[in-house]
Amino acid sequence: MRSPAGDYTATLPGKRMGAAVLIRHDDGRILLVEPAYKDHWELPGGTVEADESPYDAAVRELAEELGLSVTPGRLLVLDWVPPRTGRTEGVMVVYDGGVLDTTRAAGIRLPADELRSWAWSTPAEAAQRLSPLLARRAAAATQAVTDGVTAYLENGAPVV
Repeated sequence: MRSPAGDYTATLPGKRMGAAVLIRHDDGRILLVEPAYKDHWELPGGTVEADESPYDAAVRELAEELGLSVTPGRLLVLDWVPPRTGRTEGVMVVYDGGVLDTTRAAGIRLPADELRSWAWSTPAEAAQRLSPLLARRAAAATQAVTDGVTAYLENGAPVV
């Protein structure tokens, strides 16, 4: 629901938001997707729409991008990204998607107009496939699973 007329919060700055999910294989690799409209790979996820929670966006994006019904777990990463040429500042979140077994992974279906492919990726492969910012975020999310924490990042780098 949009803010009613006269609500001063409607005049406050807005931030771009994205939600992604870290899905793991039982051997520790992570699932990455290759967008048809970008030069680098990403964690599955996408834009948080108006009046949509980041959690709901993550669930929706997994269904749209991979044809998977996944109930994400806890928040792994909150990453504030500064503005850059062609992009406003943003807040990106990564949820824990758990381990995807081989049977469920075989059911992945990609929208041809949006994604070229998907792959399980080792940390080294992820560092090659992802942009430097996304590689830092994915590595932090993977470490957050191991450590049982939620990581706060700015531009993909830990702040505290």
